[in-house]
Amino acid sequence: MDLLTKCIFEFVGTMVLVLLGDGVCASNTLNKSKGQGGGWVVITLAWGLAVLCGVLIAGPYSGAHLNPAVTLGLAIAGKFAWGEVLGYIVAQLLGGFAGALLVYLFYRDHFKATEGDVLGVFCTMPAIDHKAQNFLSEAIATWVLVFVIIAIGTSGNAFSIGGVAGQTGAIGAFPVTALIMAIGMSLGGATGYAINPARDLPPRLVHALVIRRDSGWAYSWVPVVGPMVGAAVAAACALLMY
Repeated sequence: MDLLTKCIFEFVGTMVLVLLGDGVCASNTLNKSKGQGGGWVVITLAWGLAVLCGVLIAGPYSGAHLNPAVTLGLAIAGKFAWGEVLGYIVAQLLGGFAGALLVYLFYRDHFKATEGDVLGVFCTMPAIDHKAQNFLSEAIATWVLVFVIIAIGTSGNAFSIGGVAGQTGAIGAFPVTALIMAIGMSLGGATGYAINPARDLPPRLVHALVIRRDSGWAYSWVPVVGPMVGAAVAAACALLMY
């Protein structure tokens, strides 16, 4: 399959991921939303299911990375072609922007009805602003994400029927969904678990363009650099272990 087709599916998959993921944040946060106050468990469950939807869309065509950190990690681990890395990352970033813009258009009346800070609808900010620690939190959470994704794809985790090995296909999306939920519930409380630059940086830009308030740019490098570093370390560990 040609690179353009793969990138189109990365774009659409990431767009849907962010639409549903930021969408649950909007539903929980914005005034006059029927989902207002749903809480952290609702957010983490919905983010996991948002990833599931994105993976089901893009998986058969691009492998459904939907995350520059995953793309980088898989390339370092020797499981993805370096020549396709840039195209995938650009598609993911554009998809994140489009998904966040759709959230704004969908909830536009609710944004107008909400006074105060709505930055958390679009992107992450730390519970305690300590950038070195926040960076470490994002790196560790993304290490778990990428390392477990690589583990899921190892031959020992493949299924067999009557001794015949099978391809996981869409079944593989469900372990990843559970992984995202586990990371959110266990490691998400410190920073909001961006673990994906495409889920954080482009939506932050949408916030700056449409809400026109403080978009937390002083923090914005943490959910970009932290995940990329965590993914690189995870890939190095996988090379040593698998």
